[in-house]
Amino acid sequence: MSGDSKNKNKNKTLENDNDVMAFLESIDHEKRKSDSFKALRLLTEVTKTKPKMWGGSIVGFGKYHYKYESGREGDMCKSGFSPRKTALTFYVMSGFPRKEELMQKLGKYKTGKACLYIKKWEDIDESILRKIIDEDWKYMTQKYG
Repeated sequence: MSGDSKNKNKNKTLENDNDVMAFLESIDHEKRKSDSFKALRLLTEVTKTKPKMWGGSIVGFGKYHYKYESGREGDMCKSGFSPRKTALTFYVMSGFPRKEELMQKLGKYKTGKACLYIKKWEDIDESILRKIIDEDWKYMTQKYG
């Protein structure tokens, strides 16, 4: 295997010591900034961990190690969010038992493979989001330690 091929399998989103508060304060979109501070509060309360930056734009909580059948492996945050241009993105894995039931009660959102996209905080039920994050956190902790 050449060095180039090996590098293609490296995770580019790494935990780092960048300042979470400075990152959130730098958000230009005032509504997204406000919602990001709400997300920070919520995830800090639920996970009972300190936030860390992952890559340049993910605020992550906790860490787990993954290994795919392909051999690719790395570390990622157990839970986190990113204030993207079009939506506040939460990283929520599939697999915890009540996910579908809770998602039906959440409000207005979109989803991707392991992402939950929320345009405005007011579009969702915060207590349901709290339950989703809590159950996902417990699932990830049980699965990965």
